[in-house]
Amino acid sequence: MTDYNAPVKDMRFIFDELCDLEGLNALPPFAEVTPDLVDHILNESAKFTGEMVAPLNQSGDQQTSTLKDGVVTTPDGFKEAYAQFVESGWNGTPFTPEEGGMGLPWTVTTALQEMWQSANLAWSLCPLLTIGAIEAVIAHATPKLRATFLPKLVSGEWAGTMNLTEPQAGTDLGLLKTRAARDGDHYRIKGQKIFITYGEQDFTDNIIHLVLARLPDAPPGVKGISLFLVPKFLVNEDGSLGARNDAYAVNLEHKLGIHASPTCVMAYGDEDGAIGYLIGEEHDGLRCMFTMMNNARLNVGLQGVAVGERAYQQAVEYAKSRVQSAPISGGTESATIIQHPDVRRMLMMMRAQIEAMRALAYYTNSALDISRHHDDDEVRRANHARMELLTPVVKAWCTDLGVDIASMGVQVHGGMGFIEETGAAQHLRDSRIAPIYEGTNGIQAIDLLGRKLLRDGGGAMSDLLDEMEEIDSGLLATEDADCAVVQKSLAAGRVALRQASEWLLDPKNNDIDTKFAGATPFLHLAGTVVGGWLMARSALAAHKNSANGGDRSFLEAKIVTARFYAEHVMPRVHALLPEITNGSASVLALAEDQF
Repeated sequence: MTDYNAPVKDMRFIFDELCDLEGLNALPPFAEVTPDLVDHILNESAKFTGEMVAPLNQSGDQQTSTLKDGVVTTPDGFKEAYAQFVESGWNGTPFTPEEGGMGLPWTVTTALQEMWQSANLAWSLCPLLTIGAIEAVIAHATPKLRATFLPKLVSGEWAGTMNLTEPQAGTDLGLLKTRAARDGDHYRIKGQKIFITYGEQDFTDNIIHLVLARLPDAPPGVKGISLFLVPKFLVNEDGSLGARNDAYAVNLEHKLGIHASPTCVMAYGDEDGAIGYLIGEEHDGLRCMFTMMNNARLNVGLQGVAVGERAYQQAVEYAKSRVQSAPISGGTESATIIQHPDVRRMLMMMRAQIEAMRALAYYTNSALDISRHHDDDEVRRANHARMELLTPVVKAWCTDLGVDIASMGVQVHGGMGFIEETGAAQHLRDSRIAPIYEGTNGIQAIDLLGRKLLRDGGGAMSDLLDEMEEIDSGLLATEDADCAVVQKSLAAGRVALRQASEWLLDPKNNDIDTKFAGATPFLHLAGTVVGGWLMARSALAAHKNSANGGDRSFLEAKIVTARFYAEHVMPRVHALLPEITNGSASVLALAEDQF
């Protein structure tokens, strides 16, 4: 497996040209987040991930985490890397100094998370879930719980988990059977949860589980779910650790990928009941948990970017060194495979889609930052709507493409990609979980169509499409052939996305199954077009910066990559549109017994 080099220059380009880092710096909470500070943070994180975390990726995959007598041992080096992570303060980057964090925008933290995930996806899942748990505790816990648990969660000295799934209750959480009984100022939790990432580990001396459970008098379905904070060790009044709680890992799942990550079956209350503390109000747990889930969905979408980037870097290095066959253009000497057109095509496909995915993930988090901190109510509202619209697209489109890109990385390697020693296969195996967890990508498509497009009558989508049109004049004014191609392609994609949206919103098309049969194609259409819009903005910015004396080689590559996206990725929208508007009949035509 090759080394990992964080694409810091690409990250800064997106900050400056697509996310308005200068504008974020002008918001009061980020007044000290200067460009120089961001550069320093990115470079330090790149050094840490490249030297400390990335070298453990393949060895961790081979060694795996193990469970013996309720104790999990993670692969060699993982615990030490996490200790260095905590000591350097990386866990608290997006949280305020008052909460013990660095006070960075989520936009910047997104780049850091990409580095952690690219370097070692299995290792990075622990801080990812802790950050989500912190969000839920900040938003919904009592002041006493926040005072007790937040400081060490923010520092990373304690880790957090999310406990939703049960053997009989996956997406349909209304079926969960874990029970909670009132017991004075706390509750007793009894039940079993599965697929609990880092439910047990040797990184931290305490683990804070957020657990969904049902009270005896709860109404049926999802309206009867409550959320509880269940620590591995109870915490004494002075903040020291007390008795071991009745919460244990009883098994580790054997998985396709992310082998180094301990995915646990957790048993709560096999003895007297695990002590838990209510988060939010009784029977309001799902809403509280969604604070953590929405955070996780953006970060899981980033995993598609991160694994894709790692697979791309490895594929490029292999293509530059592997000698195989003479060039088609002529000659008798064998050449490195990067000289062959089809290998170039694959590398460009990986590169272009990664750049679009990264831009989408960072841009969506910049909308999150603005929605929380801008002083204008209307600006906050508009950015909140934009962030909500794009969250399922980030999660699903980026993770679907992450699998495709990792698979293409194997293909670039040829037969060697199918051999575990090269590491290319690990990227494919690791990437495959991301379209499944934190709500399968089919659920994300339903969310985009039902909760986002239909619920607001297409308002947020229409605003986005209108904004896309504003770039046309700028691209055409460059009088650059590449920019002209990008503009033409984006205009066609924009029309297709508007047509799809209008068809789905049309009351004449009122059969719900007909609409939702096209939900996934609609999500991919939206991702492709929004990605194309951001690539077009990148091309325009690169053209302007080049004219002003910027790094010509870097900027030229940006423009060429945007043109490749326009010519090779954007045409997919013309296949997706008829899937949405005409393809539902065949999706639904067969009777159940015909399958």
